[in-house]
Amino acid sequence: MAKAKPMTKSQILDHLSKKTGTTKKLAGQFLDELVALSYKEAKKSFVLPGLGKLVVVNRKKRMGRNPATGATMVIPAKKVLKFRIAKAAKDAAL
Repeated sequence: MAKAKPMTKSQILDHLSKKTGTTKKLAGQFLDELVALSYKEAKKSFVLPGLGKLVVVNRKKRMGRNPATGATMVIPAKKVLKFRIAKAAKDAAL
């Protein structure tokens, strides 16, 4: 069974513009501004109600293995960005 392809940005903008009665250009500006705001606010956690939230998580240093050589090595601690899905989104999608 073939897997359905995800929507492209153009398809998303087309859908948003039809649903809101605006132009694709205006829908694109809104989407771009929403993305820029989420990047800026992610350090404090950015919530999209009903969808989820972006949070910065501190990952501890840990031991890993180089797959090419098999040698063990230390993977340093770092900050990573995670998206936590809201329960409503899980329930609706699954």
